[in-house]
This record gives sequence, C-alpha cells and structure tokens, in this order.
Amino acid sequence: MKAVIRGTVQARGSAPAPPSKSYTHRAFVAAGLAEGSSVVRSYLVAEDTEATIEGMRSFGAGIEEFEGFARVQGTGGKLTTPVRAIDCRNSGTTLRLLTGVASLDGVAVLTGDASLRRRPVQPLLDALHMLGVRAESIPANGCPPVRVRGSTLRGGVARIRGDVSSQFISSLLMVAPYAESDVEVVLTSPLKSRPYVDLTVDVMRSFGAEVENHDYRAFRVTSGKGYRGRSYTVEGDYSSASYFLALAALTGGEVTVENLNPGSKQGDRAILDILRSFGAVVESGKGQIIVRGDTLRGVELDLGDTPDLLPTVTALAVKARGTTVIKNVEHARYKESDRISTCAREFAKFGAGIEERSDGLVIKGATELRGAEVHTHGDHRLAMALSIAALAARGRSVVHDAQCASVSFPGFFEVLAGLVPEGSVLLEE
Repeated sequence: MKAVIRGTVQARGSAPAPPSKSYTHRAFVAAGLAEGSSVVRSYLVAEDTEATIEGMRSFGAGIEEFEGFARVQGTGGKLTTPVRAIDCRNSGTTLRLLTGVASLDGVAVLTGDASLRRRPVQPLLDALHMLGVRAESIPANGCPPVRVRGSTLRGGVARIRGDVSSQFISSLLMVAPYAESDVEVVLTSPLKSRPYVDLTVDVMRSFGAEVENHDYRAFRVTSGKGYRGRSYTVEGDYSSASYFLALAALTGGEVTVENLNPGSKQGDRAILDILRSFGAVVESGKGQIIVRGDTLRGVELDLGDTPDLLPTVTALAVKARGTTVIKNVEHARYKESDRISTCAREFAKFGAGIEERSDGLVIKGATELRGAEVHTHGDHRLAMALSIAALAARGRSVVHDAQCASVSFPGFFEVLAGLVPEGSVLLEE
C-alpha cells in the first residue's frame, strides 16, 4: 500500500493519542507473569503488541481481549513450554522481553520476520548466560532465531553494555523477580535510552516487584517478590503523538492531541521541549497538548535518550531555517531500519541537504520542500514521519509501503487525514 499525499496545507483539529506501545508490552508481560488475575485497560491493539500478547499466551497466560480492556490470568512465574516457535513478527521489544521470559521454563524458540532476524540480540544472550541460562542464537550470528533453555535462572550478577539497546536491560529486569536469588544488572557503559528503563521499572513496581536503581550504573531486583495481579490502565503514547504535534509545527497550523499524561515517564515527552526549541508554540493542558506552528529554525539536539524521535525530528529539521545537528543517536541504527542512514536517504528527496554522521545527522533546511517519492524501508516510524514531511512539501508525494505504520499505530492515516483538507491523504494499493 502507498500513501499519496498532496502538500502545502495547514493542519488543524484535534486527535487522541493512541495508547502507549511501550507500556502495553510491559503491562502484558508483568500481568502474564503475575500471581492472580489482572485487568489491562486502554491498551494498544497493534501488530507489535499483539505479538507480545500471543507470546505470553504461548507461555500459559490466560488472556481474554474485549473492547477497550483485557483480562489476564497470570502464571505466577510457572510457565508452560510453547508447543511451537514464538513468532515475534517485526517487534524487537517482543523478541527481547520474551527472551527473558523464556528463561523460566522448558525450551523456547523465538523468531520473527526478515527484518527482525537482522537485529542484534547477542548481548542479552550473554547476560542471561551469566545468570545461569542457556540461550543461543540458532544460526550463531548473534541475531534471531534464538533458543532458550529455561528453568535455569539462578540469579546473581549480569554485566551488560548500556549503549546498545535499553530493551536488553528491560528484559533482564522484568524476569528477575522470578530468579532463584536476587539479580544485579551492572552496566559496563553509560545507559542510553534511559527513559525506557525508567518506564520498565515503573511497570514492575506497579505490579509489586522490588527494584533498586543505583544511579543507572546498576539495578538490583529482589527475588521471590514476583508480580501481583492488579487493574492497570495504559496511558497515551508520546511517540505516536509526536507526528501530529510536529505536523502543526511543519505546516503553520494548530493541532491538539488529547490523552497525554503531562507527568509521564515516557522519554519521548521530550518532543514538547524539542518543538519549542525549533520555534513552535506549545501549551500543556489537563490531559492535552496544543501546538501552533511558526517559523522553524535549526537547532542542535542530543537524542541519546530518545532515539525513536529521530524520524520526527528529521521531518522538522528539513523545513527549519538554517542547520540542525542531531547527535548521540548511533543506537538508532539498530531499529527496524538503520534509521540514521534511511532518514538521510529519504528525507533528502524533499530538497534538504543532509549529511550522515556515525552518530547522527547534519541537516540544512530547504527554503521550500518539494514533493517526492520516498520509501519506508519497512520502518513504521519512517512511514509516519515521511508522511508529515510530505504534507509540508509543495506538490504530490508518494510514500511507498506505508502500511508498515500499522505495526505501532493502526489507523494513523485515517487520523492524519482528519487533520488536513479533504483529499490531501489518500491510500492506494
């Protein structure tokens, strides 16, 4: 499917933020491991999160889905052995979190689509080995599929780099309450994407686990203090909301996004300060954010803790006057695509000057963006960010393989079309 977009519009209106993908993944893992039953409300229904839900069902969690909520009968950490390989689809979060879960019982194989099978997982396997778990990459290339032989999570100390993927740390932490002894996760390099670990710890504590954070150099989790079933409501997603907020800034319009927690632990809440730094007007109200566009100017940004914002920030930068420098985001190369490279290649087609660096981008904004044919490289965040840039460009643009946006935001294009003049966004086979 492709999105055909006619630009030079002003975005106006309001839209609800979809539920947080990151919180949804973690809530279902915790509820599935918990003693007793849970109700998870207002969770994200998307390809990535359904992969996690199906994976937890494979481990024996009873999950019934209804309109707007799910009932989860937890396993108490006593899993069943999956009868077949767990298909994590395109979801790196699913693969990494469930690799940790798999250490609790039997033998499990986890795999996914062609893109996922290129994403590194070896540091997590090595760390699990330090805790007594036999886990291996089946092709021995450090990437999925992986085989985990469970019932061996002894506990102890696991050492792991903090600058490759925060999901590795989150995986170790989430399963640690069920180890035979306390688990200490020691970081051997500074932690990047820190807010995602904060979010993990937040969910763990909400479900009753005991976690100590020693200045982000080490984390200690008490064994025997497993999760307890509870009622849990998933908050709105700043990552997905960022596209609509940026759209207002790009087009000189005004957009209100609802269902956002102003005090959220989500790292991508940083989009509010980023928009202000570019020159947009941002107002926060009770549960909503309003952005008004103005002339954008280039800035220097460190996205070390917010790599998922790279495509959104790139979209803003190509329209900003002057030069924008994006740095400290080399870990974005290990996402659904090498986002530094794919952002440089695709956004340059709109007419901006883009220099790729090892840890980011240098972008010289274009006086006027021009319509272009661009490709998503199977990356949902590129699909959404390229689409908002196209709405700020003169003429017709085509975003190929736009359907991958459904990985994290089913209905994105319908919501987008509701914020711009009729006929500006069309989907074609």
